[in-house]
Amino acid sequence: MMYKLFIKWVIMTIFVVSMAAGLHAQSAFFAEKAGMEMTYVNNDAKGKATGYQVMTVRDVKGSGSNMTIEYSMELLDKNRKPPKNSPGAQNFEVVVKDGVLILDLNQMIPAQLVKDMGTQIKFTGLPMELPNDLQPGQQIKDADVTMEVDMGIMKMSTVIKMTDGMCLDIEDAAVPAGTFKSHKISQTVSATILRMNTVSKTLRWYTPGVGVVKTETYDSKGKLTASTVLVDLKGN
Repeated sequence: MMYKLFIKWVIMTIFVVSMAAGLHAQSAFFAEKAGMEMTYVNNDAKGKATGYQVMTVRDVKGSGSNMTIEYSMELLDKNRKPPKNSPGAQNFEVVVKDGVLILDLNQMIPAQLVKDMGTQIKFTGLPMELPNDLQPGQQIKDADVTMEVDMGIMKMSTVIKMTDGMCLDIEDAAVPAGTFKSHKISQTVSATILRMNTVSKTLRWYTPGVGVVKTETYDSKGKLTASTVLVDLKGN
């Protein structure tokens, strides 16, 4: 049970990393208004809900080039309930100082889960950057994130690389939470876990002042394998 919970937490963390892609000091592609709450549903290839995630802007201090934003992120099951042995909501801060972003992914690690499993977890690297003047046809810098897990008798390294990024279009994205004018971003995502490699293509729709409103993941054959959609938005 603990191992399954850990895997679910890893999936949630990877999603947070993708959400953080908009958290660049010169970008408007993220939520920065205190009280905003965004609920996402994770769907399988058939569109059936497998779980939910709730992201909340807890507090905002400062503005513009100097600000601190406190977020919380919680993983829920397909019935929108906390799963058994859930570590609960995880809080983390994004700091923008003199126009420079400071984002430490290690603060997102659930302390209780790490204690229960007797592991040490460390993140290195940063998510991608989105220019605030992003236009269709514009390429996006490659990025990568590494998660190192030390279980004592075994060490596991997960490397996620985001390449071939490009803004395909600016279009209306219709999701249950509403219709949002969004930048449609395409990327190739390569993940290496225990020497096993997977490659997928992702499409994400980023909305200024909100962040990601929809994500679609496709396998190497172009088949839809999963999606994440904004189903509820409060406080915007």
